[in-house]
Amino acid sequence: MKSIYKVTFLCAAVATLAACGPKGADENNTTDAAGSDTSIEAKIGQLATVELTADLSGLSENERKMLPFMFAAADIMDELFWEESVGDKKAFLDTIKDPNIRRYAMINYGPWERLNDDKPFVKGVGKKPEGANFYPKDMTKEDFDKWTSPRKKGLYSMVRRDDGGFLQTIPYHEYFGDKIDRAAALIDSAAKYADDKGLKNYLTLRAKALRTDEYQASDMAWLDMKNNNIDFVIGPIESYEDKMFGYRAAHEAYILIKDKKWSDKLAKYAAMLPELQAGLPVDGKYKAEKAGSDSDLGAYDVVYYAGDCNAGSKTIAVNLPNDEEVQLKKGTRRLQLKNAMRAKFDKIMIPISDELIDPSQRANITFDAFFSTIMFHEVAHGLGIKNTINGKGTVREALKDEGSALEEGKADILGLYMITKLHEKGEFSKKSLTIAT
Repeated sequence: MKSIYKVTFLCAAVATLAACGPKGADENNTTDAAGSDTSIEAKIGQLATVELTADLSGLSENERKMLPFMFAAADIMDELFWEESVGDKKAFLDTIKDPNIRRYAMINYGPWERLNDDKPFVKGVGKKPEGANFYPKDMTKEDFDKWTSPRKKGLYSMVRRDDGGFLQTIPYHEYFGDKIDRAAALIDSAAKYADDKGLKNYLTLRAKALRTDEYQASDMAWLDMKNNNIDFVIGPIESYEDKMFGYRAAHEAYILIKDKKWSDKLAKYAAMLPELQAGLPVDGKYKAEKAGSDSDLGAYDVVYYAGDCNAGSKTIAVNLPNDEEVQLKKGTRRLQLKNAMRAKFDKIMIPISDELIDPSQRANITFDAFFSTIMFHEVAHGLGIKNTINGKGTVREALKDEGSALEEGKADILGLYMITKLHEKGEFSKKSLTIAT
């Protein structure tokens, strides 16, 4: 039995990927890199709507009962991300009368094109604030630097001005109040139907984390899950939306169904991570930290995206948790979102290769190779040091707004390095760099 969920995927065609430099915008059109006007309707037409399918035949009756609660909690995460990105979703959308612009704004979670350097496409909105809606619109980096609060870098808080005009932090569970309480209650309800003890424990602790903004215990519990058929990644997780400093995490949710056959294929690579960490081609001080050994690799099918992971380009793999202490104590889990990955391969990779790759070489462009490359990119996120070698905090804090770009570049290069090393060890087939099964 298969259940089908339809999502709008921002699978950009070749022409869309090339259009990355608009020079102006109004309510009806934007301007592409070549200087020609592109209507919003045409831009929507460049996006691919795909059907994501997942095999639910392995789920128990109780596991199926969990899904409605997860969907409802995920929708709340979506609401919270709108608030973090733009502000009041309804008030913003009510200002847009054109149905095409309104739909494009829904896809982009705001009036800026996420796959086009955040260029505005709604008249009068101006440039997207670097700090999105995490900070007061009138706050500058200089204001923040002068602020002496020990909580100013809080990952799970909004920054606002008090009645006197002074900056203050407000924890998410207070700022979002009732919405957080409702999401936590829904997660508790889902936990009641969890057959797997590890999943039940994680969901219970995650609901508590939403209510308190203390996530470490639930992160640990998430790493302890080994036999779950369903996974529910939910909460404030990634800090990409905060382009001012990269300090604030945005809310999101994934509902995932495990593909056990593919997950079994990947299990052996998790055991190789300590060896790969030790063999990194850098000075010893840059690999002295020993990551936790409780890491694993798994393949999943997505049945729902909400919030940050649904904005712009859909996430196709994750390496979590981001908490450096958790990574050092226990490790991370790398989840490969196979059906979403397949959609991007079919809708983006193949059309691009048909344009750019010589026909004689196209047989080498396979989904297995695509999957492997992405998987080792995610594995690479977990390698390397988490804390600065001079004892001045984490690498993420030190790099601030540059951290996300540098971390992604590191993962790209290090992922290719690891594939090369594993190929030399005979872990891949001789004729191609695909997983030997």
